[in-house]
Amino acid sequence: MKKSLLFAVLALGCCLPAMAQQQWAIAKQELLFTAAPFQQCHASTLVEVAKDKFLVACFGGTQESKPDVAIWLATVDKQGVSQPKNVADGVVNDTLRYPAWNPVLFKVRGGDLLLFYKVGPNPREWWGMVKSSADGGRKWSAAQRLPPGILGPIKNKPVQLANGTILAPSSVEEEAGRWRAHLEKSTDLGKTWQLIPIDATSELDVIQPSILAYPAGRLQLLCRSKQGRIAQAWSTDGGASWGKLSQTNLLNPNSGTDAVTLKSGAQLLVYNPALPGKDWADGRGKLRVAQSADGQNWHDIAVLEDGSTEEYSYPAIIEGQNGQVHITYTYNRKNIKHVVLQKK
Repeated sequence: MKKSLLFAVLALGCCLPAMAQQQWAIAKQELLFTAAPFQQCHASTLVEVAKDKFLVACFGGTQESKPDVAIWLATVDKQGVSQPKNVADGVVNDTLRYPAWNPVLFKVRGGDLLLFYKVGPNPREWWGMVKSSADGGRKWSAAQRLPPGILGPIKNKPVQLANGTILAPSSVEEEAGRWRAHLEKSTDLGKTWQLIPIDATSELDVIQPSILAYPAGRLQLLCRSKQGRIAQAWSTDGGASWGKLSQTNLLNPNSGTDAVTLKSGAQLLVYNPALPGKDWADGRGKLRVAQSADGQNWHDIAVLEDGSTEEYSYPAIIEGQNGQVHITYTYNRKNIKHVVLQKK
């Protein structure tokens, strides 16, 4: 490992616009688990439940897709990182258990903290589950299965619009091998959901979208794809309808990304800057943060990892109340790494 990831950021400076390279610095980085109760972990998610207090969840077990894989939750605050606790699993009865997948934490404005996750033998057959907490994640409700056809946010966090509408970015991996993204919309704080398709006739295979917001009700989806580039779609009516999917200039090695709209209006994206390789894990050794003002022109502003054959993948990104940006991601399937960016 490098002595400081900040050196990597500075080394990249010759390739970045002056404004971009001066804007952000890595303020903190840490591996979250020191004595994890699982052999492997993946697909982290995080949410701020109080100022400088965060919850981080991931799935963990002997190996992805094994029945013992459950959803684990830890607290990250000024006192450190708590020991992760099992908060959800795929136990059906005494003799049947499925793996749990892809948790997503989301705090409803004016409502409960929600934990979405999936249960099932694989991503083609899984179903959506949700738990809620009224006390910031200390106690959780019993698990509820989402309605047929509703999976919940597949990897990345929902957004809540000014009018209270929640848009959950979702997708399906079909048995025939096609990937299709869609949104799930709730106007009653998550009690009921409506499915909104995204360019169902597109030849692009896309999953795991994230949602970015712009003035005048414009929204942008950024999706993982099989075609070597991050794919996008745009809405001009607050997500009620969407235009065609198209490829961006951003590389994507068939790996998950995440993005966030900052309070300033700037857009940040965490992604693996590589093309697909022969193996599904190829291209996940490098991880960067890019920034954009318009969603079209992106500039790398930070290097999180600069490896080769390692796996640094499935990022999650949020902005904290104090303006710092918090990112978590899979660290070689053995841990979850937490990085904090702050403005210079």
